[in-house]
Amino acid sequence: MAVIDGTGQLRNDSARITELIATDLSASVPDCPGWTLRDLVVHLGGVHRWVIDAVLTAAPPQRARATDPVEGGAPEAPDELARWFGDGAIALANSLDRVGPDAPTWTPFPIESPHAEFWLRRQTHETALHRWDGEGAVGAGAGEVAAVGVEKPAAQPRTAGLLVVIGLPPVGHGDVGAHLGLTPRRYQSGETDVQGRIVIPLREEEVRQATRELVEAGAQAVVICLLQSHKNETSEQRARDIVREELQRLKSDIPVFASVDYYPSRKESHRMNTTILEAYGAEPSRQTLKKVSDRFKKHGAKFDLRVMATHGGTISWKAKELARTIVSGPIGGVIGSKLLGEYLGDENIACSDIGGTSFDVALITKGSFAIKSDPDMARLVLSLPLVAMDSVGAGAGSFVRLDPYSKSIKLGPDSAGYRVGTCWPESGLDTVSVSDCHVVLGYLNPQNFLGGAIKLDVQRARDHIKAQIADPLGLSVEDAAAGVIELLDLTLSEYLRANISAKGYNPAEFTCFSYGGAGPVHTYGYTEGVGFKDVVVPAWAAGFSAFGCACADFEYRYDKSVDLGVAQFASDAQKAAACTTLQAAWEELAVKVIDEFVINGFKPEDVMLIPGYKMQYMGQLNDLEIVSPVSTAANAADWDKIVDSFEATYGRVYASSARSPELGFSITGAILRGMVVTQKPVLPEDADAGPTPPQEAFLGTRPFYRHKKWVEAALWKMESLKAGNHITGPAIIESDATTFVVPDGFETTIDKHRLFHLKEVK
Repeated sequence: MAVIDGTGQLRNDSARITELIATDLSASVPDCPGWTLRDLVVHLGGVHRWVIDAVLTAAPPQRARATDPVEGGAPEAPDELARWFGDGAIALANSLDRVGPDAPTWTPFPIESPHAEFWLRRQTHETALHRWDGEGAVGAGAGEVAAVGVEKPAAQPRTAGLLVVIGLPPVGHGDVGAHLGLTPRRYQSGETDVQGRIVIPLREEEVRQATRELVEAGAQAVVICLLQSHKNETSEQRARDIVREELQRLKSDIPVFASVDYYPSRKESHRMNTTILEAYGAEPSRQTLKKVSDRFKKHGAKFDLRVMATHGGTISWKAKELARTIVSGPIGGVIGSKLLGEYLGDENIACSDIGGTSFDVALITKGSFAIKSDPDMARLVLSLPLVAMDSVGAGAGSFVRLDPYSKSIKLGPDSAGYRVGTCWPESGLDTVSVSDCHVVLGYLNPQNFLGGAIKLDVQRARDHIKAQIADPLGLSVEDAAAGVIELLDLTLSEYLRANISAKGYNPAEFTCFSYGGAGPVHTYGYTEGVGFKDVVVPAWAAGFSAFGCACADFEYRYDKSVDLGVAQFASDAQKAAACTTLQAAWEELAVKVIDEFVINGFKPEDVMLIPGYKMQYMGQLNDLEIVSPVSTAANAADWDKIVDSFEATYGRVYASSARSPELGFSITGAILRGMVVTQKPVLPEDADAGPTPPQEAFLGTRPFYRHKKWVEAALWKMESLKAGNHITGPAIIESDATTFVVPDGFETTIDKHRLFHLKEVK
């Protein structure tokens, strides 16, 4: 079927429903238990009128969404009812045409910046579905059900949920399956409404037939995702069980993943994408991690391997959900920065991580980092709690190219990665990278890259820079290379400054931590002039993300969508009812959390449970994560504490004057974290050796190019420097894993924790 364009399908299906009114209004509707055809028509006619108000006013409709939504109720006589229904449908279609799909609107759902296209899609879908229902009630030919933006395979039953095939050739679908080179197939069998009520029961035989087709097609895994299953999981769980039964009968051992078992949250596309990732990568990742863990134990380790998770804790390789490990490295750096900040007494930290491919930025404010609940990664929306970070595709390995038209230098986003650049003769590369510029300018020691494991060829890098950058721009090789470094530093500096200022903060209130293998090389460049309170470079910057993983708690976190709306001056009974719902969600999540720790040999009593919630003022689009001030929620007093904690956090994040309790309070999600006590790294406490570095730390000098001239930079061995040592630029501090550049106009001091503090010399 074709994707619907405009309101044509809505008008056509409404007209067909109007024709049905002349048949038998008392006929029961099999797919809508308890409804007659008249009930269906009145319901849909009322919905159409209710939506018109939302479309035209972009505000919550004033009329109630009731069975008889118009004054005096819907007409009794069939001809008058037909006219009433047709008038409402035409008015809705005309309203949608008038405002256009991009007009802002209101919806009762937590959608960021909703537009009228939402109502076009939803009402076309609902009208088409109820046309099908009505035709089924009177025995008319049903034909195909159409839905805006939804493709339905030929000769397949109508759709409500998703069974996604994994492992077939790509066909260009715009979801996670396409990004992973997979082909989704969609089937439909049943329907649950937004309140969690089962409107159309699961058609079990259709599920069995779909399973047989998937096996015949060579599926490697099955993902089941039904609309609204986060409100009522029974249909999705039953579909899961049926699929497993059928697979067992077919003697097929392909795994089955039900989204509600993993990520029971609203926004079905987010939930589906994340479950597909789980199906696609969980078991291969698990097998790899198991091999690493077994190798550790073979060499005497007495621990199970743990992996950094997206929420900022570590989880075992045995965890049921391994999609949570999708961005382990950069998150480790944020956790390590938080621990260092506690040691240094810094509550506000700008975390900056430069590797070979990207520059990752995260902010810690008041000792806490933010969590994104539905992050966008590689253009895919997911349903995972993720430490909030921003990234730009520029790092030490980024390729450098000259735009043939503007003659401007372009950095990345692709990268040489482990191959470093053309300076490594065995790399097989012929495109200049940022690392080539480092070598040519004297930043890096070509004989000590990775402790001398890789030997770099300076002349080879010069030749490539000359041919690709310098000669086309009429520059010397040195000026071309320096221009690349300055452009990168400026890009990173502006990106870092914008991330702080755009959130309403002042860089002068922040300490900047610079780490990653390439961080210390560029620290001076992207922090110069920003005005940070302090700039810190750990001596172990190259392994800082691994350090952060060791700093993280052994912690599992599970989330569940809930929908609670309570007015400012609600009764105690209403507040207690909200607490009951929230507590039930916590108890459900607690079972999942404790089960994870039991898999790793812990007892339930070993686990410390920390409840939390996501809350917003009613009508707002964005919520805040709050650690619950109460361990259990049972009564009105508990609700008041929950609200007070939210308002205090809202005032800290935004402003006290921005608080709007008169709107009422809405809890959108329940959170439960569980952790057990683990050993954390202990920072060194070296004795102060004074400002003068020891003689054994001095390695000589090396020419260093900056500001259109060569200077002799003092070389120092990082591992030999002592606490209290003070170094003034131009200097280069080398280790086997990284290089810390201190140019003219800068100085650095190493403290007792082996942290370098970089300052501009005024």
